Amino acid sequence: MRYEEFTIEGRNAVIEAFRSGKPIDKLFVLDGCQDGPIMTIKREAKKHDTLIKYVTKERLDQMSETGKHQGVIAYAAAYQYAQVEDILKAAREKNEDPFIFLLDNIEDPHNLGAIIRTANLAGAHGVIIPKNRAAGLTAVVARTSAGALNYTPVARVTNLAKTMEELKKEGIWFVCADMGGTSMYKLNLTGPIGLVIGNEGEGVGRLVKEKCDMVASIPMKGDIDSLNASVAAGVLAYEIVRQRMK
Repeated sequence: MRYEEFTIEGRNAVIEAFRSGKPIDKLFVLDGCQDGPIMTIKREAKKHDTLIKYVTKERLDQMSETGKHQGVIAYAAAYQYAQVEDILKAAREKNEDPFIFLLDNIEDPHNLGAIIRTANLAGAHGVIIPKNRAAGLTAVVARTSAGALNYTPVARVTNLAKTMEELKKEGIWFVCADMGGTSMYKLNLTGPIGLVIGNEGEGVGRLVKEKCDMVASIPMKGDIDSLNASVAAGVLAYEIVRQRMK
C-alpha cells in the first residue's frame, strides 16, 4: 500500500472524489488561482470541512506524482472515519466501560499509527482525533498501525474540547498525560475513561487540558525530560489496563 494511491491529482479527479463521498484529509491549491473549476473544488472542500492549504506551483510540482496536478492535489484518507457514537457502541456491545484514546494534534503519521496500534492491543474501543492541525488516516498511518486500523474505529471531530464535554454526559472521565501531573500509579484510572495524549512538542493544549479530570505523569528516571508521544500513550494505556484487570 503506497501513499501515492491516496494522492488525488487534477481538477476532475478531485471534484469526483469529493462528490463520491471519499474522505479527503487535506486539499492543496495553487495560491492565487481563482478560475471556475478551482472555485467549485473550494466550495466542495468547505462543504466537507476539509482543510485547504494554499501553496506555490513549485510545492505542487514537488508533491505531484503524475506531473498533471492542474493546480490542485488532494490527500484522501486511506480508511473511512467512524463516528464517536460507533466507539461508544463498540464498548456497549462488549459490555465494557468505554476506554477511548483522544489525541490532541498528533502531527507525525508514524506516531498516530503507533498509537492506534497500542489502542487496539490495550483493548480501547476507539480513537478520536481533531480535523485540523493533525495527521489524518493516510497510508503511512495505516502501515504503521500494522492492521489495527481494520479493527479500531477512529473518529474525527471539529472540536476536541466540545466532544469531551459531550462524552462527560455519558459518564466518561478524562485523564491527560503531562509532566506536571500526579504520578499515574497514585490515580484511580478505572471505570469509563478517556486517555488524552498531547502534541509531540507542546503537549496537551490548554482548552483540552481544562476539560480533563486528572493529570497523570509518568515517572522519569533518565536525563532527558520526556517520552515520545506514542510511547507515553502505551505506558499510560497499560497502567489503565492493569487497573481494569484488578
